[in-house]
Amino acid sequence: MMRVVGGRCRGRRLASFRGLSIRPTSDRVREAIFNILKHTISEETRVLDLFAGTGAMGIEALSRGAGKAVFVDKGSTAVSLIRKNLKICGLEERARVIKRDAVSAIDLLSGRRETFNLVFIDPPYRTDLAEKTLRALSGHTVVEPDGMVVVELPRKSQKDLHPEGFSLVDERTYGDTAVYFFEAR
Repeated sequence: MMRVVGGRCRGRRLASFRGLSIRPTSDRVREAIFNILKHTISEETRVLDLFAGTGAMGIEALSRGAGKAVFVDKGSTAVSLIRKNLKICGLEERARVIKRDAVSAIDLLSGRRETFNLVFIDPPYRTDLAEKTLRALSGHTVVEPDGMVVVELPRKSQKDLHPEGFSLVDERTYGDTAVYFFEAR
C-alpha cells in the first residue's frame, strides 16, 4: 500500500497497480528524497514528473507545498492512476496530466515555453531512458537555471551520469535504488 508521506495530504492512500508495467517509488525512498529537497519546495515550485507511474513523486511535492505539477506518462493505466490519485488528494486544480513519452513531452513543453525548477525522472529500470531523457532536457530550456533534476535508477546499474548542462550535487543509495540529484547550470 502506497501513501503520501508528508505535507497536507500526509497519510492518504494512493491507488497503485500490481505488475511490472508500473514500479512506484517506495514510501521510504520518497521520504528520503523529500527530506533532502525540503528547503527547495515552495509555492513557486513547478514540478515535472516524467515516467510518473502512479504520480506519487509529483503528488508528494504538491502535498508539501509545490505550486503546480505536470505529470507525464505514456501508459493508459498510469494516466488513469495519476488522475485517480490527484482526485483522492484533492490536487487536480494544481496539476496537469500529459499522455506521452518523456522526450516528446519535453519537446511539447519547450515549444510552449514552460519551465520547471524540480524534475523527477524515474524510468523503467531495464532501459537507458534516464540518459536519453537527460539529453533531451539538456537540449531544451525546460529546466530553469539552478533547477533540480532527481533521477532514480537501480543501484546495480552503477550509472556514471554526466549530462551536459547539469552538475551532480548528490548521490544516495537506498536498498536497491540509487538516486542522483542534478542541478541545472
